Amino acid sequence: MAAAASPLLLLALAVAALAVAAWPSPVGAALEDPAELLRRAKEPGFLDWMVGVRRRIHENPELGYEEFATSELVRLELDAMGIPYKHPFAVTGVVATVGTGGPPFVALRADMDALAMQESVEWEHKSKVPGKMHGCGHDAHVAMLLGSAKILQEHRDELQGTVVLVFQPAEEGGGGAKKMIEAGAVEKIDAMFGLHVADIVPIGVLASRPGPIMAGSGFFEAVISGKGGHAALPHHTIDPILAASNVIVSLQQLVSREADPLDSQVVTVGKFQGGGAFNVIPDSVTIGGTFRAFLKESFSQLKKRIEEVIVSQASVQRCSAAVDFLEKDRPFFPPTVNSPELHDFFVKVASEMVGSKNVRDREPLMGAEDFAFYAEEIPVTYYYFVGMYNETRGPQAPHHSPYFTINEDALPYGAAMQASLAARYLLEHQHHAATPDKAKTHDEL
Repeated sequence: MAAAASPLLLLALAVAALAVAAWPSPVGAALEDPAELLRRAKEPGFLDWMVGVRRRIHENPELGYEEFATSELVRLELDAMGIPYKHPFAVTGVVATVGTGGPPFVALRADMDALAMQESVEWEHKSKVPGKMHGCGHDAHVAMLLGSAKILQEHRDELQGTVVLVFQPAEEGGGGAKKMIEAGAVEKIDAMFGLHVADIVPIGVLASRPGPIMAGSGFFEAVISGKGGHAALPHHTIDPILAASNVIVSLQQLVSREADPLDSQVVTVGKFQGGGAFNVIPDSVTIGGTFRAFLKESFSQLKKRIEEVIVSQASVQRCSAAVDFLEKDRPFFPPTVNSPELHDFFVKVASEMVGSKNVRDREPLMGAEDFAFYAEEIPVTYYYFVGMYNETRGPQAPHHSPYFTINEDALPYGAAMQASLAARYLLEHQHHAATPDKAKTHDEL
């Protein structure tokens, strides 16, 4: 018979057992370590998979509410990971969940649509669809969110709540976010994070700011009607081209002479269609453009004055004008406003992942983003930029250029950052449930 263990030995064994039980598992430790999640996303097999997903999407670009193949690809990848989802939302949208299925709920969003433009970049995975191109990086956004899904699914048992993965259609002017909200895609959500690749932010850098970061935007179109005739007999006509020209000049004065110089606003006319012959004054001219502002009052004032100026200036030249703000097909986008609370949270998590020197402030942009709609339904939202500029790759064409390219080295940063934000948010808010009403209202549009 073996000798009985001494009390001292039993005590030592008990202490050791307690220490082992209290020691965090490698999986749990990794989930709470943004730098470790980035290393995971950079592993060759993981990165190659994300690159492959992104290139398949890039080859088959689809416009807003037509992302059927992209949506199918997303669902197939989710199936392969064993992640449940619901579909469709807003025609092609997909909403997946990872975690406990209970509160708190934090959402991550990727937009899926492409642009109606011809790709001019000659490479192996160039768009195979004439007149359509992923010229804004949404193919990368989908690949990143699938990467986040993979990371989170690997740690699903450690999540302290539920991560909702939102694959959204029609960001490029179609108001897909608004349609997703109307379809019930983001009910019960406590917080939401969105990202965008940035052509001028260096690779490895994450950038954002508290408060307004993207402008509110709207579109307008006006038909200015006169009386056509022979160009050699202008006195027998009422010239709508002259009237439209005066309208455009007057519209430029709305910002330069009526807006506070410290209140950023933009009015741009990008469309002018009238006539088809050198010696004929047409019956009518169509002009169109966009207007942007950060404040609700400024946006409303611009809209009011745009219509007044077009109608009044046309009448000076004896023409009539009809103005359409195209709200049915191109809904007004609110400004994108980041929660100050989430900004501090973002800076903390991002600093742990890439170091504080690679977390930078970003000046507000006059571009618009329909991610802003989510802020009208979700208590707190946050939007940030993932850098991809690398001077060793040569010149980087801007977004919406036919020469736009993606630095695929940026994919791990987006995937790991979204996963880190979601996991950490759940950890720090595990005792909070979604609130039915927003805690505060925004003065912005």
